[in-house]
Amino acid sequence: MFARLLGSVPLGRLVYTRGGLPAVRLVNFLVDADTVVFSTGQGDKFQAAERGDVVAFEADEVDVERHLEWTVTAIGHLSVVTRDQAAELRRTLPVHSWLPMDDPRLVRVSVESVHGRRLVPWGERPRTGA
Repeated sequence: MFARLLGSVPLGRLVYTRGGLPAVRLVNFLVDADTVVFSTGQGDKFQAAERGDVVAFEADEVDVERHLEWTVTAIGHLSVVTRDQAAELRRTLPVHSWLPMDDPRLVRVSVESVHGRRLVPWGERPRTGA
């Protein structure tokens, strides 16, 4: 189910460590089987992937008018996709960055745990204290 929800939106947030502190970056991404794949430059996200850092990846969708929402948070290790694997992925998935960059690289989050939450319409919510 997580793949269906994650695959239904184009943007998510990568939560990783930068200089010992949490960092959050908005990325466009695709779901490939049980992993999240996105393109990045040689900066902080790529360095976290080289180290194999544990990260969180969160995506959501909100309907403010109807008060409906879902959110999925995936936890896993970040890794660099080899150039050969990236070439194969690029043949089958439209993985690219929305930002122009020199030498874009693909990285992936291998999803090891998933948590989610969904808000349903007000009329379908259970009453508290009843």
